[in-house]
Amino acid sequence: MPKPTSKPTPLTEDPRPLIGEPLALDLLNTWWMRDGVLQDLLAVPGGLAVWLASNGLDGRFPADTTTLTHVRSTRTALKLALDEGRTGELDAVLGRGRIRATLTAEGPGEIPEFDNPRWGPGWLAARSYLELLSTAPDRIRHCAHEACVLRFFDTSRNGTRRWCSMAACGNRAKASRHYARANTRSE
Repeated sequence: MPKPTSKPTPLTEDPRPLIGEPLALDLLNTWWMRDGVLQDLLAVPGGLAVWLASNGLDGRFPADTTTLTHVRSTRTALKLALDEGRTGELDAVLGRGRIRATLTAEGPGEIPEFDNPRWGPGWLAARSYLELLSTAPDRIRHCAHEACVLRFFDTSRNGTRRWCSMAACGNRAKASRHYARANTRSE
């Protein structure tokens, strides 16, 4: 009698600690740390569908293996552009689509077009990165907590946000500093 195989349960809810960032950063945030272990939303069954739904793209693009491959390659290209200044990979993703200007009864508009619709989510994320660069490149931030890999777009009034989340990384940093001060005093 064959042994039953257990398949991982597909995700239905977004498990990431930080969501709602601009699309490019939200795609990078499909990697995050939990208990010192790197997590990857795009490596689990249903992860792409969860990410697409979280960004309102689920009705426009399929959550299939081809789309997943293109989204993963875009995520890597974004990481290389942000961390190493390498732009060739991201430029190749951007070459997969274009913006077509339109005029409707409501006024001027833009429609993204792709050479293959399965490049759509990745292309939109790459385009989002260009928009962030043209808006405020200095506000694209990496969380200041040494064990965090999350990114965010600093929308604070004075531009001094340091943490992906004050409730998580900010409090951990404060607790570490307090603990270090308390241990220094007791010596």
